Amino acid sequence: MLSSCEPQLRLFSCSVILLLLFQASDAKRDLKSACITCQQITENFNKGFDRTAKQNFGGGNTAWEERKLSKYEKSEIRLMEILEDLCESSSFECNRMVEEHEEQFETWWFKKKTKHPDLHKWFCIDAIKVCCPKGTFGPDCNACIGGSERPCHGNGVCDGDGTRGGNGKCSCDHAYKGEFCLDCIDGHFSEVRNDTFSLCSECHSSCKTCTGATNQDCDECKEGWEKDNQKACVDVNECAKDSSPCNEDQYCLNSEGSYSCKACDDACTGCTGAGPDECQACAQGYQDVEGTCTDIDECSQSEPACLKEHQECVNNKGNFICICASGYEEKDGECVQQSGWAFSLVKTESGAGRHEPIPPNLSSPYSLLVHHRLAHKYLHGPDSSYPSDPLQP
Repeated sequence: MLSSCEPQLRLFSCSVILLLLFQASDAKRDLKSACITCQQITENFNKGFDRTAKQNFGGGNTAWEERKLSKYEKSEIRLMEILEDLCESSSFECNRMVEEHEEQFETWWFKKKTKHPDLHKWFCIDAIKVCCPKGTFGPDCNACIGGSERPCHGNGVCDGDGTRGGNGKCSCDHAYKGEFCLDCIDGHFSEVRNDTFSLCSECHSSCKTCTGATNQDCDECKEGWEKDNQKACVDVNECAKDSSPCNEDQYCLNSEGSYSCKACDDACTGCTGAGPDECQACAQGYQDVEGTCTDIDECSQSEPACLKEHQECVNNKGNFICICASGYEEKDGECVQQSGWAFSLVKTESGAGRHEPIPPNLSSPYSLLVHHRLAHKYLHGPDSSYPSDPLQP
């Protein structure tokens, strides 16, 4: 019978232990939180004390005002005015603490303030015991690791420092590690070290671990660095290797301890650096002109680039496009005359030519002259002014 109960007993015992651990953890958090709340209350009290210092003083210098101020300075009215502004209305913990310990505030205000001017110490540490002196922690205010004068030997933060919670363990500052925050992390070396003091300084940028500040003091080089003949860590030039670490359309740019891959210029097919003058070969649509890959203007070649009727060539970097000439539109792969108005090159007064629209089936010069004003209104609107006739009889 007993053997059959053992698994259930073990399960029950584990559950109880876990519950106790959770409760202990919550209790530590509550103790820390209570101290933070109390500290905020005493800080607000001091602000209220300063704010009300001359509140009932009219600014004159009469004996009557001096007596009135003296009475107000230590009055219960002033105390109540300060207490009313200690907490935000939404802060439950703050308001609860003030309400529960209002008598302690009155005791300090009327009886203890002169002998114990530090309200935080008297109220939070000694009276309601939710805080500890700096450098101590826990229910009994034990000294933090390294001592209460220099918790964590000055190189970290003591868990629960100044509160009744926490476990006193150190969270070390950057560059330090270990239970006592006296050891140096990788990338740092101990410049000064004894049983109670440690100063960790940063290694040279090339060192993973070191004993000093220069690249000759490295115990081990970082990735991207290697030791030379003098045992100093120097940069590895990845870009100087036979096989480039970058893609074909990229060039390698070395930096200390690393490298990066940058895109080649559009004019290049493969490159050794930035710009069209660093190409290994010119891309299609470009040609080598005195060592620089330069765009080929296909539209200015002796052989026309656009072969279909009524097409015009437009050059772009590395290529060209064929578009339909003015007055034409693309339809089924061909340039056909636009429906409606056609266009014809006519002579102007200066002798230059320009394209003007003419109605369908009116392509003679006489018809153009007759309808020229109509065409102008078509282009520029019915209210536009018309220049002199472009055609001479």
